[in-house]
Amino acid sequence: MPNDPAPAQDLRRGLPSVERLLASPRLQEAVADHGRALATEVAREVLADARAGIVAGGRLPEAGELACEAARRLAALGRGTLYPVINATGVIIHTNLGRAPLSAAARRAIESVAAGYSNLEYDLTAGERGSRYIHAERLLCRLTGSEGALVVNNNAGALFLALSALAQGREVVISRGQLVEIGGGFRIPDVLRQSGARLVEVGTTNRTHIADYRAAANSQTALLLRVHYSNFRQLGFTADVPLAEMVALGHSLGVPVLDDLGSGSLLDTTLYGLAPEPMVQQSVAAGADLVTFSGDKLLGGPQAGLIVGREELVAQLRHHPLARALRVGKDALAALQATLLHYLHGEAEQEVPVWRMISLPLESLSARATAWANALRDRDIPASVVQAHSTIGGGSLPGEVLPTCALALAHPSPDALTAALRTGLPPVVARILADQVILDPRTVPPEADATLIDAVTAAWRATG
Repeated sequence: MPNDPAPAQDLRRGLPSVERLLASPRLQEAVADHGRALATEVAREVLADARAGIVAGGRLPEAGELACEAARRLAALGRGTLYPVINATGVIIHTNLGRAPLSAAARRAIESVAAGYSNLEYDLTAGERGSRYIHAERLLCRLTGSEGALVVNNNAGALFLALSALAQGREVVISRGQLVEIGGGFRIPDVLRQSGARLVEVGTTNRTHIADYRAAANSQTALLLRVHYSNFRQLGFTADVPLAEMVALGHSLGVPVLDDLGSGSLLDTTLYGLAPEPMVQQSVAAGADLVTFSGDKLLGGPQAGLIVGREELVAQLRHHPLARALRVGKDALAALQATLLHYLHGEAEQEVPVWRMISLPLESLSARATAWANALRDRDIPASVVQAHSTIGGGSLPGEVLPTCALALAHPSPDALTAALRTGLPPVVARILADQVILDPRTVPPEADATLIDAVTAAWRATG
């Protein structure tokens, strides 16, 4: 019987000792690479799992299997759990794959400050303590036309800080149509409540008018809040209040207007055949007192929450206790500064990967997909080129697509092939469309082409 303890006890006696397992030829290289202490710990875990399997009615593993499993676990520990992948999905700002890839200049900037000391909070001219915020503040002000700027760890943090500093214990007026849920299940009403502000909903889900804001405002109103619904779209019988009208009302009442753009952009998306995405400069020019947006979406920089607007209000945020809890480190500031310099120099389309991918011409995508297909056919792997669509992703420009040419693989089991691609080294993330595995060159850097071909070849043969 499987649950009879006597046979299980007998089988467990057949397991090797820890020392014998470590002496296995199949483990010798792993022990040398990872050290005897870690190898011993992993060997004990493997043997413990084998004992548990036997007690549960399983068979006695062979010594070679146990050694291979211990070596596999050691190799996985040595690699860690965070490593590069090839994004062949065609989703440019892929939230699950790290969002925006950084420019070469941004990567160099991180390396330069990470390798040693830096003037992160040191004024070299005065020879005394300085502010870490100046490294991005001046660039953000110049690029957006704002008076002041502040950088925190992400846009949710930026909004939370602004609400906590300016509206705690008071009311924030927002349209019901803008009570959105952002990534990871976080909801704007929850952020408002956690900040200590009281939420005042106005209008309806699909229609809100300036009179709704005017009727809700009173002596307890701390902010008028506009939230851009960047990850969905409202169509049909709808009405929104233009920002300029909100600003005029807010200023007449002496109430600041906070414009949360979510992604936000410094470039005009309509120039690339896309729907208009709110530009930060436009919000500032319209008179918004504070504007919050992300650093790692359409800006194409590191994860960061960016706040621009009136210096008087930015200063209140800068000196709030939460600012320290939400502050960014030197790596993010170095990458952000380098990214903003691309915009200042008018080279974002060429140097910032997100914009380089958005602006890729269809002809170059077709040429690369064709080259991929030819290389795979030379290896006896049936491949073709199909017309497809890339998406922006990252909660930006919902429903907007860009035409692309992609590699298509007609495999008997598309799920098995994509799984093999994901678990290879390096991992390749693809998508399935019409029972074919699709790999989009838009999101694969050209220098990774040869690596991609080898990865597809290995995955195909492993599942063939």
